[in-house]
Amino acid sequence: MNLRSPAILLSTRAHGETGVIARLLTAEHGLVAAYVAGGRGRQLRAVMVPGNRVALDLAVRSANQLPFARLELEHSRAALMTEPLPAAAIQWACGLTAAALPERYAAPALYEALDALLAAIAVAPSARGWAAGLVAYETMLLAEMGYGAARPDPGADFAAQLAALAALEAPLANSLLAGRRRDVMAARKLLTERLARIT
Repeated sequence: MNLRSPAILLSTRAHGETGVIARLLTAEHGLVAAYVAGGRGRQLRAVMVPGNRVALDLAVRSANQLPFARLELEHSRAALMTEPLPAAAIQWACGLTAAALPERYAAPALYEALDALLAAIAVAPSARGWAAGLVAYETMLLAEMGYGAARPDPGADFAAQLAALAALEAPLANSLLAGRRRDVMAARKLLTERLARIT
């Protein structure tokens, strides 16, 4: 299978001397994992940032082999990674998505929702502009994966939004991420600790 598609870079893991294995979310093909040659090199360092939107060129040489990918930057969110709160939010949203979704599970609405959440994090001066969006995204992901917990109402009040995030912790940890990469919850803990400081 060869494909070209917009994608959101979710995570990378070093592979070999300079390559990475990247996990990316596409609207029509779902989550895809691929090898990116030179992904840790100087030319691609700015591209290989979680949350970046890229043009993905994927090539599969054989059914037994990890696909090869070429990535071109479409929209960078790298500057946000120097700010503690936005960086924690992006790491959590992307890490959660990478850990929770099965490969090749197409969910166009999730792709659009994640892209919108990342855009909100980029433009909001504080979490007060995107905390409700994070609640909605976590709830949507739980429902998409069959864990349709009642959606907590984040309301307009920031304290209520933090309470809604707290209510989603157990379904995320014990259902969606149970038995899989539970260490992803450490990213959520870091985020919620940073959010608590701004109340």
